[in-house]
Amino acid sequence: MHKEISELNIVQQSRQGKVRDIYDLGDKMLIVTSDRISAFDVVFPDPIPDKGKILNAISIHFFKATKDIVPNHLISDQVEDYPAELHPFKDYLQDRSMLVQKTRVLPFECIVRGYISGSAWSEYSRTNTIGGMLIAEDMQESQKFLHPLFTPSTKVENGHDENISYREFMSRMDEPLAVYIRDKAVELFSFAHELLLKQGIILADTKFEFGTIGNQIYLIDEVLTPDSSRFWALEDYEMGKSPQSYDKQFIRDYLSATEWDKTPPAPQLPEEVLAKTRDKYAAILKIITGQEI
Repeated sequence: MHKEISELNIVQQSRQGKVRDIYDLGDKMLIVTSDRISAFDVVFPDPIPDKGKILNAISIHFFKATKDIVPNHLISDQVEDYPAELHPFKDYLQDRSMLVQKTRVLPFECIVRGYISGSAWSEYSRTNTIGGMLIAEDMQESQKFLHPLFTPSTKVENGHDENISYREFMSRMDEPLAVYIRDKAVELFSFAHELLLKQGIILADTKFEFGTIGNQIYLIDEVLTPDSSRFWALEDYEMGKSPQSYDKQFIRDYLSATEWDKTPPAPQLPEEVLAKTRDKYAAILKIITGQEI
């Protein structure tokens, strides 16, 4: 199917990311979200059934919900609105794709953390810093920060992303642009955190990506999905431990307990791990959007 799409005359080139297949349509792009799963920046051979549809639905939900905070690249998720040449692929594209404006992608992942967990907790435990910032207070795992922290990383296609300080982030672009992106990322996080809390979910951290068209900044890629975010059950939350999650932390925890060294090739995942991951993704989809797979 991918090969057939890439052979269409309207497609200038195609690129395969860890999870998304991206087709260049000139001034627009077609993003198709696959069922592939990645962890520790490595893609696994076993897909998660319906994962692409779940990620696509959540991203579209939040693109629409946050468009008044910052513009985004979404044009449509309805195949009828796509170029006519793509219509024969409707059965494949429906519910797992979106037509978007093409932007100049800024090569950073804009991570916002509301709670200390994951790699931030690991860094803090070693050095009392997070993203190179000294944290004065004595914190416990999963504790909420007084204010959300912006902790960017570089974005790479292959290999591991590298955490950088906000100072270094600012040094790589115009300062007003860096400040604008930081402020918008924190505003997006705060909006989603407040919204999800009412639904019994804690948004612990997430990452955003941005692109530009001329002087305008756009929110791009995916938004507040279980691939890009850490979702906790509010009823299970307790400082000092890692709460029940609705994201791929379940797979990370499983892999960390194995002997895999987190470098390719990725091992096969047991059926029960794949099924449990799908259940968690489907559960957060229903909580956020009311939709069921």
